[in-house]
Amino acid sequence: MAQGKAVETTQTQRAAPSVFSEGQNGGTDASSTYFDHKVPIPDDDSQMWFSFRKLWAFTGPGFLMSIAYLDPGNIESDLQSGAKAGFKLLWVLLGATIIGLLLQRLAARLGVVTGMHLAEVCNRQYPTVPRIVLWLMVELAIIGSDMQEVIGCAIAFNLLSSGRIPLWGGVLITIIDTFVFLFLDKYGLRKLEAFFGVLITIMAITFGYEYVTVRPDQGELLKGMFLPYCEGCGPVQLEQAVGIVGAVIMPHNIYLHSALVKSRQIDRSSKKQLKEANKYFFIESTIALFLSFLINVFVVAVFAEAVYGRTNIEVHDICNATGILHLDLFPLNNETLQVDIYKGGVVLGCIFGPAALYIWAVGILAAGQSSTMTGTYSGQFVMEGFLNLRWSRFSRVLLTRSIAITPTLLVAIFQDVTHLTGMNDFLNVLQSVQVMYLFLLYLTG
Repeated sequence: MAQGKAVETTQTQRAAPSVFSEGQNGGTDASSTYFDHKVPIPDDDSQMWFSFRKLWAFTGPGFLMSIAYLDPGNIESDLQSGAKAGFKLLWVLLGATIIGLLLQRLAARLGVVTGMHLAEVCNRQYPTVPRIVLWLMVELAIIGSDMQEVIGCAIAFNLLSSGRIPLWGGVLITIIDTFVFLFLDKYGLRKLEAFFGVLITIMAITFGYEYVTVRPDQGELLKGMFLPYCEGCGPVQLEQAVGIVGAVIMPHNIYLHSALVKSRQIDRSSKKQLKEANKYFFIESTIALFLSFLINVFVVAVFAEAVYGRTNIEVHDICNATGILHLDLFPLNNETLQVDIYKGGVVLGCIFGPAALYIWAVGILAAGQSSTMTGTYSGQFVMEGFLNLRWSRFSRVLLTRSIAITPTLLVAIFQDVTHLTGMNDFLNVLQSVQVMYLFLLYLTG
């Protein structure tokens, strides 16, 4: 009996390595992931149920996680939802965000209670073949998401430079993210979380500016958000609805959140501390996802009001009258206008002035820059958890960025900046197909 218990303990230790390892004296472990020191939680018994001090200490992982709900893939899905269906699919966005919150809560609870993130648990519980298949699927999701993020940054650079920086040039610039990540990582967890908070604030301000400028119909917005019906919709709107679900609920984000919560100093032998951590992480995640939902609504509403129902020739005439460049984007016909992140910025510039175009580009840049770094985190956690790889921090970051940068650079070189909508739609639908594997994972786990 004792021998069996020893074998079980050995297997557990081998299957669930301590990738968040810390030295006894606070030293740096060269193979540690995330950060070398955990954030302490203050003792505050002055409040029986709620403490702002403790909420502040737990604040961070949820906002880093919420960035995946604001990446360029989401923005692309939002603007096309507004352009193709007006306000009619806002209820899909609301429902997907609520489901996402429930999944993120499960992920956070897993990390808090077990002390292992989801990839480590999968490594421990699944046989070799399904574990490798699951790892490959998650890596595919990460690469697909990262392609959208990097190309989103490249498009933002192109818009901000008035076309002087080509798409491939913007992709190369985003490689700097690797070194920015390593630089910020060196200075600690709270500083990095503050940096991501600044990026989220920039997105809220820029997309909020567009919302205030366009002044969408508030009655139609509320109707589309709370009335689960799509009058006059067809296959185009159905595909868009599927794309919304895929853009919001991304498989690798579940792995990310379950790992990020391990950055807080929690005594897992204390039921009180575990319950408290789960409560505050849920509150924080709710606030973070509510903010991300508002930003997504801003984008949907802007394009529902400004673009929905317009034709190519109508927008061409508007751009011609205002002197905005890129008239070749809009053919002289009466077909319904098709927009993407690039065309959407140009349309906003034509209708609401050049400031709207540049502010839109700044928002896209903030979304792309932040999400590429959190995508790098996801790649690290997934690779280490599934494969038990213990590399140096620089090697891991370099590999995960290279995996995503290579196909993205090829797309940027051989594809024009104005013809990326199809690829983004495909990647969003691919993400939605993989959502069912999340539910399968939780049911079988």
